[in-house]
Amino acid sequence: MLQKTFEGGTDQRGVAPPVPTGRDTRLDVFRALCLLTIFVNHVPGQYLEYLTHKNFGFSDSAEAFVLISGLSVGAAYSGKFLAGGRLALTLKIWRRALALYVAHIMTSVVTLAIFAGGALYFGRQELIGEINIRPIVEQTEQGIVAMVLLGHQLGYNNILSMYAVLFLLLPGFLWLNAVRPRLLFAFSATLWLAAGCFKMVPYNFLDDGYWFLNPWSWQFLFVIGILCMSHVRRGGSLPRSPWLLGLSVAYLAISAFWVLFSWWNIDLSFGLPAVLTGFDKTFLSLTRLLHVLALAYILATVPVFSRLTRVGSNHPLVMIGRHSLAVFIFGTILAMAGQVLLLVTDRDRIIGTIFVIGGIGLHFAYAYYLEWLKEVSVAPPLKAA
Repeated sequence: MLQKTFEGGTDQRGVAPPVPTGRDTRLDVFRALCLLTIFVNHVPGQYLEYLTHKNFGFSDSAEAFVLISGLSVGAAYSGKFLAGGRLALTLKIWRRALALYVAHIMTSVVTLAIFAGGALYFGRQELIGEINIRPIVEQTEQGIVAMVLLGHQLGYNNILSMYAVLFLLLPGFLWLNAVRPRLLFAFSATLWLAAGCFKMVPYNFLDDGYWFLNPWSWQFLFVIGILCMSHVRRGGSLPRSPWLLGLSVAYLAISAFWVLFSWWNIDLSFGLPAVLTGFDKTFLSLTRLLHVLALAYILATVPVFSRLTRVGSNHPLVMIGRHSLAVFIFGTILAMAGQVLLLVTDRDRIIGTIFVIGGIGLHFAYAYYLEWLKEVSVAPPLKAA
């Protein structure tokens, strides 16, 4: 996708072609597929969950979504973080971080209400024991403070808080990217490695746990996306190497067999840190990182994927991807309702599958509604007769 979207290099006259600056709908398509897959995975215990790509490799849609976000940030901000405009752009980015924080708090509160409502109206008190809710119920005052200060996170409600931290760091990333891209890569890689080796991670207030998605680890994938897109925006291109393609395919195949045949008891660590040899999602182990990068390289360099995802701006998937934050919030709340439904129906897989299929349809309906709302808001007012 990157290879064909923003083709770098020079033409036959030795002149660098202009780099397109319009919105690439292919990023929206992949973002939409990630959003839909995240929704499916967030309603565990139904049949569609077994069809998502987490069952065929080390990484899942969370890694893909963060990488796509980095690519989108690179497309939106590369070349813009310049002297004279840095303060305004920084404030704009931090306003986005605040919006992500508010969205995280809102979805967490709604999630609490959904599970508490299920416990009350269905008489299923065991719902309070799900997704890390009980510490808040047992320590209400401390729990409220902890949730507001991001010191306690509910299960399946931990992506937006990580994104908020990434956007707080983003101005620094953009400055380093403008000055020394290689220094940014070295800094980001070092932080990722240190976080994994020394367990540098935000800790919880109410228990001995820590954030499920460690921002000091996941920033590396985010930065890789920024650097790749910025490189292409400067006129570069991804290397199209049969060797790299072959290695990527081989790695995906090995990881698929590893997951399908549950080879988790095979120890190939050789005494190295777990972040380099394990499969931990919190600290984004190297195995997961390489998996999503191998998958991204194949999608970016094999032309058929570019053709399949080159669609019009009104395509349903593009609409979902274009309104990613609102759709993600909608999907999270819907998924929490689906979890309660599965629990009160004694995890009936058929009911859960029907709910998820209907939920996918609601994702498209909501995206169309948001698009219609945007068109109405920018439409000129009707003139009086």
